[in-house]
Amino acid sequence: MEQCRQFASDNYAGICPEAWAAMEQANQGHVASYGDDCWTTRAAELIRGVFETPCEVFFVFNGTAANSLALSAMCQSYHSILCHETAHVETDECGAPEFFSNGTKILLLSGEDGKIDPAAIERQVRRRTDIHYPKPRVVSLTQATELGTVYRPEEIGAVAEVVRRLGLRLHMDGARFANAVAALGVAPRELTWEAGVEVLSFGGTKNGGGLGEAVVFFNRELAYEFEYRCKQAGQLASKMRFLAAPWVGMLSEGAWLRYAAQANAMAALLESLLLQIPGVTLLFPREANSVFVQLPDAAATRLREAGWKFYTFIGQGGARLMCSWDTTEADVHAFVAALQDCLGGCVATR
Repeated sequence: MEQCRQFASDNYAGICPEAWAAMEQANQGHVASYGDDCWTTRAAELIRGVFETPCEVFFVFNGTAANSLALSAMCQSYHSILCHETAHVETDECGAPEFFSNGTKILLLSGEDGKIDPAAIERQVRRRTDIHYPKPRVVSLTQATELGTVYRPEEIGAVAEVVRRLGLRLHMDGARFANAVAALGVAPRELTWEAGVEVLSFGGTKNGGGLGEAVVFFNRELAYEFEYRCKQAGQLASKMRFLAAPWVGMLSEGAWLRYAAQANAMAALLESLLLQIPGVTLLFPREANSVFVQLPDAAATRLREAGWKFYTFIGQGGARLMCSWDTTEADVHAFVAALQDCLGGCVATR
Protein backbone atom coordinates (compact mmCIF):
# COMPACT_ATOMS: atom_id res chain seq x y z
CA MET A 1 0.00 0.00 0.00
CA GLU A 2 1.41 3.39 -0.99
CA GLN A 3 1.45 5.94 1.80
CA CYS A 4 -0.34 9.27 1.39
CA ARG A 5 2.73 11.28 2.37
CA GLN A 6 6.31 10.23 1.97
CA PHE A 7 9.77 11.12 3.27
CA ALA A 8 11.76 10.51 0.09
CA SER A 9 11.79 14.12 -1.11
CA ASP A 10 10.15 17.47 -0.53
CA ASN A 11 9.44 17.38 -4.26
CA TYR A 12 6.74 14.79 -3.48
CA ALA A 13 4.57 17.45 -1.82
CA GLY A 14 1.90 19.33 -3.72
CA ILE A 15 1.46 23.07 -4.16
CA CYS A 16 0.73 25.06 -1.01
CA PRO A 17 -2.66 26.85 -0.80
CA GLU A 18 -1.18 30.34 -1.13
CA ALA A 19 0.71 29.47 -4.31
CA TRP A 20 -2.32 27.67 -5.74
CA ALA A 21 -4.62 30.61 -5.02
CA ALA A 22 -2.21 33.02 -6.69
CA MET A 23 -2.07 30.82 -9.80
CA GLU A 24 -5.87 30.77 -9.93
CA GLN A 25 -5.91 34.56 -9.75
CA ALA A 26 -3.26 34.78 -12.46
CA ASN A 27 -5.44 32.59 -14.65
CA GLN A 28 -7.97 35.36 -15.20
CA GLY A 29 -8.17 37.08 -18.56
CA HIS A 30 -5.29 37.97 -20.86
CA VAL A 31 -1.96 39.44 -19.78
CA ALA A 32 1.24 40.16 -21.65
CA SER A 33 3.57 37.23 -22.31
CA TYR A 34 7.28 36.49 -21.72
CA GLY A 35 7.42 38.23 -18.34
CA ASP A 36 5.93 41.58 -19.32
CA ASP A 37 3.09 41.12 -16.85
CA CYS A 38 2.09 42.39 -13.43
CA TRP A 39 2.63 39.03 -11.72
CA THR A 40 6.26 38.77 -12.78
CA THR A 41 6.88 42.38 -11.83
CA ARG A 42 5.25 41.89 -8.43
CA ALA A 43 7.14 38.67 -7.71
CA ALA A 44 10.47 40.35 -8.49
CA GLU A 45 9.54 43.28 -6.24
CA LEU A 46 8.70 40.93 -3.39
CA ILE A 47 12.03 39.14 -3.75
CA ARG A 48 13.83 42.47 -3.61
CA GLY A 49 11.87 43.22 -0.46
CA VAL A 50 12.80 39.89 1.11
CA PHE A 51 16.49 40.60 0.59
CA GLU A 52 16.21 44.32 1.31
CA THR A 53 18.30 45.34 -1.67
CA PRO A 54 18.06 46.13 -5.38
CA CYS A 55 18.76 42.96 -7.35
CA GLU A 56 18.03 41.51 -10.75
CA VAL A 57 15.51 38.64 -10.70
CA PHE A 58 14.81 36.02 -13.38
CA PHE A 59 12.38 33.10 -13.24
CA VAL A 60 13.20 29.72 -14.75
CA PHE A 61 11.44 26.36 -14.78
CA ASN A 62 13.62 24.36 -12.40
CA GLY A 63 16.66 24.21 -10.16
CA THR A 64 18.95 22.61 -12.71
CA ALA A 65 18.40 25.57 -15.02
CA ALA A 66 18.75 28.08 -12.19
CA ASN A 67 22.09 26.68 -11.06
CA SER A 68 23.50 25.96 -14.49
CA LEU A 69 22.60 29.28 -16.09
CA ALA A 70 23.69 31.26 -13.03
CA LEU A 71 27.05 29.54 -13.02
CA SER A 72 27.48 29.95 -16.77
CA ALA A 73 26.94 33.70 -16.36
CA MET A 74 29.81 33.84 -13.90
CA CYS A 75 32.54 32.16 -15.89
CA GLN A 76 34.00 31.27 -19.26
CA SER A 77 34.41 27.80 -20.75
CA TYR A 78 38.07 27.63 -19.75
CA HIS A 79 37.26 28.38 -16.10
CA SER A 80 36.40 25.96 -13.31
CA ILE A 81 33.66 25.87 -10.67
CA LEU A 82 34.60 24.80 -7.14
CA CYS A 83 31.99 23.06 -5.00
CA HIS A 84 31.69 20.53 -2.19
CA GLU A 85 32.07 16.92 -3.26
CA THR A 86 28.44 16.20 -2.26
CA ALA A 87 26.99 19.36 -3.87
CA HIS A 88 23.91 18.98 -6.04
CA VAL A 89 25.60 20.75 -8.96
CA GLU A 90 28.16 17.92 -8.97
CA THR A 91 26.09 14.85 -8.12
CA ASP A 92 22.59 15.50 -9.50
CA GLU A 93 22.62 17.89 -12.47
CA CYS A 94 23.64 15.37 -15.18
CA GLY A 95 26.50 17.64 -16.26
CA ALA A 96 24.20 20.61 -16.89
CA PRO A 97 26.56 23.23 -15.38
CA GLU A 98 29.31 22.05 -17.72
CA PHE A 99 26.89 21.88 -20.66
CA PHE A 100 25.45 25.39 -20.31
CA SER A 101 28.87 26.94 -19.64
CA ASN A 102 30.28 25.28 -22.76
CA GLY A 103 32.60 22.99 -20.85
CA THR A 104 33.55 24.71 -17.60
CA LYS A 105 35.05 22.03 -15.35
CA ILE A 106 33.78 21.30 -11.83
CA LEU A 107 36.48 20.81 -9.20
CA LEU A 108 35.57 19.18 -5.90
CA LEU A 109 36.32 20.43 -2.40
CA SER A 110 36.25 18.70 0.97
CA GLY A 111 34.66 19.73 4.23
CA GLU A 112 32.78 18.16 7.12
CA ASP A 113 29.00 17.69 7.08
CA GLY A 114 28.59 18.90 3.51
CA LYS A 115 30.18 22.32 4.07
CA ILE A 116 33.15 23.68 2.17
CA ASP A 117 36.30 24.22 4.20
CA PRO A 118 37.57 27.70 3.20
CA ALA A 119 41.14 26.41 3.33
CA ALA A 120 40.22 23.82 0.70
CA ILE A 121 39.37 26.63 -1.71
CA GLU A 122 42.82 28.11 -1.43
CA ARG A 123 44.49 24.72 -1.75
CA GLN A 124 42.59 23.99 -4.95
CA VAL A 125 43.31 27.40 -6.45
CA ARG A 126 47.01 27.28 -5.56
CA ARG A 127 47.34 23.67 -6.67
CA ARG A 128 48.03 24.66 -10.27
CA THR A 129 48.17 28.03 -11.96
CA ASP A 130 49.51 27.08 -15.37
CA ILE A 131 47.67 27.54 -18.64
CA HIS A 132 47.10 23.78 -19.01
CA TYR A 133 44.68 23.69 -16.06
CA PRO A 134 41.12 25.12 -15.94
CA LYS A 135 41.37 28.42 -14.11
CA PRO A 136 39.26 28.53 -10.92
CA ARG A 137 36.59 31.20 -11.19
CA VAL A 138 33.46 30.42 -9.14
CA VAL A 139 32.75 28.87 -5.75
CA SER A 140 29.28 27.40 -5.31
CA LEU A 141 27.77 26.87 -1.85
CA THR A 142 24.68 24.75 -1.21
CA GLN A 143 22.25 26.16 1.36
CA ALA A 144 20.98 24.05 3.07
CA THR A 145 23.64 21.49 2.19
CA GLU A 146 22.96 18.12 0.61
CA LEU A 147 23.59 16.59 4.05
CA GLY A 148 20.99 18.76 5.76
CA THR A 149 23.32 21.18 7.50
CA VAL A 150 23.25 24.97 7.14
CA TYR A 151 25.88 27.63 6.62
CA ARG A 152 25.78 30.37 9.23
CA PRO A 153 26.49 33.98 8.22
CA GLU A 154 30.00 33.86 9.61
CA GLU A 155 30.75 30.64 7.71
CA ILE A 156 29.59 32.17 4.44
CA GLY A 157 31.63 35.25 5.27
CA ALA A 158 34.75 33.13 5.79
CA VAL A 159 34.27 31.54 2.37
CA ALA A 160 33.57 34.94 0.80
CA GLU A 161 36.77 36.38 2.25
CA VAL A 162 38.84 33.71 0.52
CA VAL A 163 36.81 34.13 -2.66
CA ARG A 164 37.41 37.88 -2.75
CA ARG A 165 41.09 37.57 -1.95
CA LEU A 166 41.60 35.06 -4.76
CA GLY A 167 39.58 37.04 -7.29
CA LEU A 168 36.76 34.48 -7.57
CA ARG A 169 32.94 34.73 -7.67
CA LEU A 170 30.48 33.33 -5.12
CA HIS A 171 27.27 31.51 -6.07
CA MET A 172 24.72 29.92 -3.74
CA ASP A 173 22.48 27.00 -4.64
CA GLY A 174 19.48 27.83 -2.46
CA ALA A 175 17.09 25.04 -3.36
CA ARG A 176 16.26 24.88 0.37
CA PHE A 177 17.27 28.42 1.21
CA ALA A 178 13.97 29.00 3.04
CA ASN A 179 14.71 26.11 5.38
CA ALA A 180 18.11 27.58 6.21
CA VAL A 181 16.60 31.00 6.96
CA ALA A 182 13.93 29.44 9.16
CA ALA A 183 16.48 27.25 10.95
CA LEU A 184 18.80 30.14 11.80
CA GLY A 185 16.18 32.83 12.42
CA VAL A 186 18.21 35.45 10.58
CA ALA A 187 17.33 37.92 7.83
CA PRO A 188 17.79 36.56 4.29
CA ARG A 189 20.27 39.35 3.54
CA GLU A 190 22.56 38.01 6.28
CA LEU A 191 22.90 34.72 4.41
CA THR A 192 23.40 36.26 1.00
CA TRP A 193 24.66 39.62 -0.20
CA GLU A 194 25.73 40.92 3.21
CA ALA A 195 27.91 37.83 3.62
CA GLY A 196 29.35 38.11 0.10
CA VAL A 197 27.07 35.97 -2.10
CA GLU A 198 26.81 37.45 -5.60
CA VAL A 199 24.20 35.20 -7.22
CA LEU A 200 21.53 33.03 -5.59
CA SER A 201 19.48 30.22 -7.08
CA PHE A 202 16.41 30.79 -4.90
CA GLY A 203 14.29 27.64 -4.56
CA GLY A 204 10.51 27.82 -4.59
CA THR A 205 9.46 24.34 -5.70
CA LYS A 206 10.57 22.54 -2.53
CA ASN A 207 9.06 25.31 -0.42
CA GLY A 208 5.47 24.89 -1.63
CA GLY A 209 5.56 25.97 -5.25
CA GLY A 210 4.67 23.78 -8.18
CA LEU A 211 7.45 24.76 -10.56
CA GLY A 212 9.68 27.76 -11.04
CA GLU A 213 12.88 28.92 -9.35
CA ALA A 214 14.32 32.42 -9.16
CA VAL A 215 17.84 33.45 -10.13
CA VAL A 216 18.74 36.49 -8.03
CA PHE A 217 21.73 38.64 -8.98
CA PHE A 218 22.97 40.74 -6.07
CA ASN A 219 25.94 41.65 -8.25
CA ARG A 220 23.81 43.12 -11.01
CA GLU A 221 26.72 43.43 -13.45
CA LEU A 222 26.73 39.64 -13.70
CA ALA A 223 23.14 39.72 -14.97
CA TYR A 224 24.20 41.38 -18.23
CA GLU A 225 22.29 39.70 -21.09
CA PHE A 226 21.15 36.90 -18.76
CA GLU A 227 17.72 37.03 -20.41
CA TYR A 228 19.38 35.80 -23.60
CA ARG A 229 20.84 32.81 -21.76
CA CYS A 230 17.38 31.99 -20.47
CA LYS A 231 15.84 32.22 -23.92
CA GLN A 232 18.53 30.13 -25.60
CA ALA A 233 18.27 27.47 -22.88
CA GLY A 234 14.50 27.14 -23.30
CA GLN A 235 13.84 28.81 -19.96
CA LEU A 236 11.91 31.89 -21.10
CA ALA A 237 8.31 30.92 -20.35
CA SER A 238 5.76 32.39 -22.74
CA LYS A 239 3.17 32.37 -19.94
CA MET A 240 5.65 33.60 -17.37
CA ARG A 241 2.92 34.66 -14.97
CA PHE A 242 2.42 31.02 -13.98
CA LEU A 243 6.05 30.76 -12.86
CA ALA A 244 5.87 34.09 -11.03
CA ALA A 245 2.42 33.98 -9.43
CA PRO A 246 3.26 31.23 -6.90
CA TRP A 247 6.05 33.44 -5.59
CA VAL A 248 3.55 36.24 -5.03
CA GLY A 249 1.35 33.88 -3.06
CA MET A 250 4.19 32.48 -0.95
CA LEU A 251 6.01 35.75 -0.28
CA SER A 252 3.17 38.24 0.23
CA GLU A 253 2.21 37.15 3.75
CA GLY A 254 5.28 35.17 4.76
CA ALA A 255 3.98 31.68 3.91
CA TRP A 256 7.40 30.69 2.55
CA LEU A 257 9.00 30.95 5.99
CA ARG A 258 6.05 29.43 7.87
CA TYR A 259 6.15 26.37 5.68
CA ALA A 260 9.93 26.08 5.92
CA ALA A 261 9.67 26.28 9.71
CA GLN A 262 6.98 23.58 9.65
CA ALA A 263 9.18 21.26 7.60
CA ASN A 264 12.12 21.89 9.92
CA ALA A 265 10.00 21.26 13.02
CA MET A 266 8.75 17.95 11.65
CA ALA A 267 12.32 16.91 10.91
CA ALA A 268 13.28 17.78 14.49
CA LEU A 269 10.39 15.65 15.78
CA LEU A 270 11.35 12.79 13.50
CA GLU A 271 14.95 12.97 14.67
CA SER A 272 13.98 12.94 18.33
CA LEU A 273 11.76 9.86 17.90
CA LEU A 274 14.21 7.94 15.76
CA LEU A 275 17.00 8.44 18.26
CA GLN A 276 14.89 6.60 20.84
CA ILE A 277 14.93 3.44 18.70
CA PRO A 278 17.79 0.98 19.27
CA GLY A 279 19.65 0.19 16.07
CA VAL A 280 19.00 3.58 14.42
CA THR A 281 22.04 5.86 14.11
CA LEU A 282 22.10 9.56 13.16
CA LEU A 283 24.65 10.18 10.39
CA PHE A 284 24.79 13.99 10.21
CA PRO A 285 23.60 16.88 12.38
CA ARG A 286 19.96 17.70 11.66
CA GLU A 287 19.75 21.44 11.06
CA ALA A 288 17.03 21.90 8.43
CA ASN A 289 14.29 19.60 7.09
CA SER A 290 16.15 16.34 6.51
CA VAL A 291 17.24 13.53 8.79
CA PHE A 292 20.02 11.16 7.72
CA VAL A 293 20.02 7.85 9.57
CA GLN A 294 21.53 4.43 9.28
CA LEU A 295 18.79 1.81 9.37
CA PRO A 296 19.30 -1.93 9.69
CA ASP A 297 19.16 -3.35 6.15
CA ALA A 298 16.32 -5.73 6.94
CA ALA A 299 14.21 -2.94 8.41
CA ALA A 300 14.81 -0.67 5.40
CA THR A 301 13.72 -3.46 3.08
CA ARG A 302 10.56 -4.14 5.06
CA LEU A 303 9.70 -0.43 5.16
CA ARG A 304 9.89 -0.26 1.38
CA GLU A 305 7.82 -3.38 1.05
CA ALA A 306 5.21 -1.69 3.25
CA GLY A 307 5.03 1.23 0.81
CA TRP A 308 7.39 3.77 2.37
CA LYS A 309 9.79 5.60 0.06
CA PHE A 310 13.14 7.17 0.97
CA TYR A 311 16.50 7.69 -0.73
CA THR A 312 19.72 5.94 0.20
CA PHE A 313 22.01 7.29 -2.53
CA ILE A 314 22.36 10.89 -1.28
CA GLY A 315 25.29 11.98 0.84
CA GLN A 316 27.51 9.20 2.14
CA GLY A 317 25.09 6.33 2.56
CA GLY A 318 22.23 5.70 4.93
CA ALA A 319 18.61 6.79 4.53
CA ARG A 320 17.64 10.40 3.91
CA LEU A 321 14.24 11.23 5.40
CA MET A 322 12.99 14.55 4.05
CA CYS A 323 10.14 16.52 5.59
CA SER A 324 8.01 18.78 3.40
CA TRP A 325 5.94 21.93 3.89
CA ASP A 326 2.86 19.74 4.43
CA THR A 327 4.39 17.03 6.66
CA THR A 328 2.34 16.58 9.83
CA GLU A 329 3.01 15.08 13.25
CA ALA A 330 0.70 12.23 12.27
CA ASP A 331 2.91 11.49 9.26
CA VAL A 332 6.01 11.39 11.45
CA HIS A 333 4.40 9.12 14.02
CA ALA A 334 3.11 6.82 11.28
CA PHE A 335 6.60 6.38 9.83
CA VAL A 336 8.17 5.80 13.24
CA ALA A 337 5.50 3.27 14.14
CA ALA A 338 6.09 1.46 10.84
CA LEU A 339 9.81 1.36 11.51
CA GLN A 340 9.26 0.02 14.99
CA ASP A 341 7.05 -2.66 13.58
CA CYS A 342 9.72 -3.60 11.07
CA LEU A 343 12.29 -3.78 13.84
CA GLY A 344 9.92 -5.67 16.13
CA GLY A 345 10.48 -2.96 18.77
CA CYS A 346 8.09 -1.30 21.14
CA VAL A 347 9.69 2.06 21.95
CA ALA A 348 6.99 4.60 22.80
CA THR A 349 6.57 7.56 20.46
CA ARG A 350 5.07 9.88 23.05
